[in-house]
Amino acid sequence: MSTLSLPPLTGALLLMLALCAVWLPARPRTGALRLPPWLALLLLALMAALLAAQVDAVGVLGLLLLGLAAWRLPHARYAWQDGLLLSLVIGLSLLLALHRWPGFSNPLVLPRQALSAGALPFALHANLDKGAAGLLLLALLTRRCHAPQEWRDALRRALLPGLLTIAAVMLLGCLAGMLRPDPKWPPEAALFLTLNLLLTVVAEEAFFRGLLQQRLQVVLRGRRGGTTLTVLLSALLFGLAHLGGGLPYAALASVAGLGYAIAYQRSGRIEAAIAVHFALNAVHFLGFSYPMLG
Repeated sequence: MSTLSLPPLTGALLLMLALCAVWLPARPRTGALRLPPWLALLLLALMAALLAAQVDAVGVLGLLLLGLAAWRLPHARYAWQDGLLLSLVIGLSLLLALHRWPGFSNPLVLPRQALSAGALPFALHANLDKGAAGLLLLALLTRRCHAPQEWRDALRRALLPGLLTIAAVMLLGCLAGMLRPDPKWPPEAALFLTLNLLLTVVAEEAFFRGLLQQRLQVVLRGRRGGTTLTVLLSALLFGLAHLGGGLPYAALASVAGLGYAIAYQRSGRIEAAIAVHFALNAVHFLGFSYPMLG
């Protein structure tokens, strides 16, 4: 008796479609079991990943716990409930994003290789755990654009912070000896950029801006210097999350995080931070040594 065999990236493809579906216009629910498109696609993605042995029951349990906590968080009635649910959301999100929650075997997309002369070798995985966690945060906790005018306003407000951030990070990276110009369009460029946008950038911005920075804004609202402190803390936390690459890399990530945080603060929309983050990553990948010089 033959078993169903799916291409290895079927789960990742369905997950990326689920992330895109978050921006679809909401439709009235006519039945008790009607699911939003993003959730239906997420369930299909998990089914495909289960068939491909890329996730097991423990991995699904982690996503279920995160989804339930994120779903209930906006409806917490008491401070202790809010604190408990927020702690669960932050903790589970970090465990999944940092690949510390068991039950996932993220498919290898590109084998370990040097993409730039003198650069550290780099391997590309389709990170189902991080991408699915970002999807849940994006869909359940993050304010998003809907009307075309909202998109235009968000991107307009992101333009100046984006240009300044890209210039500053690339310049500082070169001065620190971490980067050097290396214009390229490798065969894997389109695949890398797609995975980077949907399974990395969206997930990171949903966590650091959509969750943490938004919460910091609420806590520090009305205090003198509260807005500035919110932006700085958001940038610092983003840098700390990149300490695995070393202190200089984390410092450079903090500068990048500052630009993302400013774009989010100026617009109030997650799309602005996503646009700046992805633009910087694309310029880094296509125009400079990637990920950094050895």
